[in-house]
Amino acid sequence: MRDDASLVSSRVSVRTGILFGLGAALIWGAYLAFARAGVAGGLRPEDFVLLRFGVAGLIMLPYMLKKGIGTLAGVGWGRGFVLMLCAGPVFMLLVPAGFLHAPLPHGAVIPPASTVLSSLLLAALVLGDHPSRARIAGVVMIFAGLVCIAGSGFFSATGTQTWLGDLMFFGAGLLWAFFTVLQQRWGIAPMQAVAALTVFSMIVVLPPYIIWSGFDRLLALPWQTLAAQIVIQGVLAGAVAVLAYASAVVVLGASRAAVFPALVPGTATLIGIPLTGEWPTTLQWIGIAVVTLGLATAMGVGLRRR
Repeated sequence: MRDDASLVSSRVSVRTGILFGLGAALIWGAYLAFARAGVAGGLRPEDFVLLRFGVAGLIMLPYMLKKGIGTLAGVGWGRGFVLMLCAGPVFMLLVPAGFLHAPLPHGAVIPPASTVLSSLLLAALVLGDHPSRARIAGVVMIFAGLVCIAGSGFFSATGTQTWLGDLMFFGAGLLWAFFTVLQQRWGIAPMQAVAALTVFSMIVVLPPYIIWSGFDRLLALPWQTLAAQIVIQGVLAGAVAVLAYASAVVVLGASRAAVFPALVPGTATLIGIPLTGEWPTTLQWIGIAVVTLGLATAMGVGLRRR
């Protein structure tokens, strides 16, 4: 009876972790869709960095003050600095910088694929979590689905500096993989991780933004658009999604939780339908289905083991 109860509890925990990961992927997909609309409205990459960490940092600041800013909510300033380097402003700027040199399809595939593959490798080296054949098969399916979502443009050569943009995309995925694995390695609770990341990033981002950019572009937006961007970019993508993802890392482990960012291109494509009126192609629909099947395969391994 005790074994049966433990098994049921484990399955409930895994399902909860999957819901956390799916929630994070859905929110980040909305972030990409609304970011596209923001760029069309005149916003620049640094504006999105401020919206992400400025708003999320303010939200998490009371929690930080309660837990102790001297210890960065118990995380420590040294570890907080590392988390900020991995998932903070540098991570946020690498992807838009990569688009200056490489095409959109590359940016839809390489960052999530880099996160998944790098997390598998780092989890094996740092955490001793060696992937099974079934999980590796799920990762291969995810990568194939991402290529389908990106379309034929993924294989097209567009310029002599495409490799530089691809390197930036890969670097962004690698940084997020480090954030994922280090959170589990250091045993940092989700709220602590989000508070340390966002408040530290806010401290780093806010002064240079005020000095060199200013708030003119943000204030020039219609108030309804600005409010929507604040909610999507700062509240949901900056705080809620990171909290959900960090919770998935705690429940599922780093290597399994790392597959959820691979859902972001598909969710962004689906969310973009009512926003832009652009429907996915047949190949993109196939890609979304294959990525979903790959995720189910990877998560199914965890269910059987537990």
